[in-house]
Amino acid sequence: MVSEGSRSLLPPEPERILSEEVAMPGDISRCKITVVKRMLNQDLVDAYLNAEEGLGACQRFSDGQEFVVESPFEMPEGFGCPWAWADIRNDIVMLATGGGFPWMKQPGTAIVGCSDWFRPVIFKIERLEE
Repeated sequence: MVSEGSRSLLPPEPERILSEEVAMPGDISRCKITVVKRMLNQDLVDAYLNAEEGLGACQRFSDGQEFVVESPFEMPEGFGCPWAWADIRNDIVMLATGGGFPWMKQPGTAIVGCSDWFRPVIFKIERLEE
């Protein structure tokens, strides 16, 4: 049981995810996507894929690579994977329209990933306050 005053790692109720001031149309912030880490789950590759020798981490991105999202409804130029964009877009919309994730240490940020669980890519999304 979580005592009063301690932080729960469980997500809050959906209505608490939106910030007090919800963005109105036209109040959409830009966001920055940073590639935090690319991984290879070799144990899963070995167990489940008919993979070529030498399959490595995702080659569509590089660790530390950054992209600026001008509109959460358009994939940023140079973003290497429409599949990853589809996986992270809802979180970008949440941040760009003023929402947030209260379990994050830094407000206006999210850590998200693509759904290629053999070779996942972890991204940090940051709302750009301008």
